[in-house]
Amino acid sequence: MEPDTTAVSKIALWAGRIVSALPVLFLLMDGVMKLIKPAPVVDATVKLGYPATTIVPLGIVLLICTLLYVIPRTSVLGAILLTGYLGGAVATHIRVSDPLFTHVLFPVYLGVMIWLGLYLRDNLLRRIIPLRSPGP
Repeated sequence: MEPDTTAVSKIALWAGRIVSALPVLFLLMDGVMKLIKPAPVVDATVKLGYPATTIVPLGIVLLICTLLYVIPRTSVLGAILLTGYLGGAVATHIRVSDPLFTHVLFPVYLGVMIWLGLYLRDNLLRRIIPLRSPGP
């Protein structure tokens, strides 16, 4: 597939940036909190069945994946890695029988926003995954 040199419309670009910023801000905050390890973060992690020793490594992985998503050249890789990370969060919440809409599906909401934001600001992604069939 040849490179797409057409520019994304300004509206789509800014919409994509705004949609992307919301999960990015949440994930950056979550990753930093895992590095700082305040008591509520430690308690919540242990309640989910993970040892406290996993908090900092999880924070590092989350921050790396989020930073890869923010960098335009690596944004697709970051989105793929964040999808895997968020899938683990869904599985964890299901395992501990957390409420569906507020806990189990929250990582899904973030994942949808991550991919929608990227889709809006990346023409190549829109060519690979068209939402409508191409015209004649």
